[in-house]
Amino acid sequence: QVQLVESGGGLVQPGGSLRLSCAASGSIFSFNRMGWYRQAPGKQRELVATITNGGTIIYADSVKGRFTISRDDAKNTVYLQMNSLKPEDTAVYYCSAGRFLPDYWGQGTQVTVSS
Repeated sequence: QVQLVESGGGLVQPGGSLRLSCAASGSIFSFNRMGWYRQAPGKQRELVATITNGGTIIYADSVKGRFTISRDDAKNTVYLQMNSLKPEDTAVYYCSAGRFLPDYWGQGTQVTVSS
């Protein structure tokens, strides 16, 4: 059973930055696609960014130019660098792993952007 553990969430002011980490219990190279999703209160879970083991990256339009996804296969960890954060980025952020669609999810980490 794969376990994904997110960390790095918290409270930040608008315009600030946070870096989320997702540590996997096994080799992430076995997953074709790792990703970050988020869910705000009263809204559906939405894709933020994904990265394949070949390095292909997809971003949601709402985060392009502000967020950067990366992976360190040696550390079995995926990162999400979030800059220029806005109040509308407030959500629980979830790490995912799978072949094409997510097969595994982390427990989530709260990100709150507020002054």
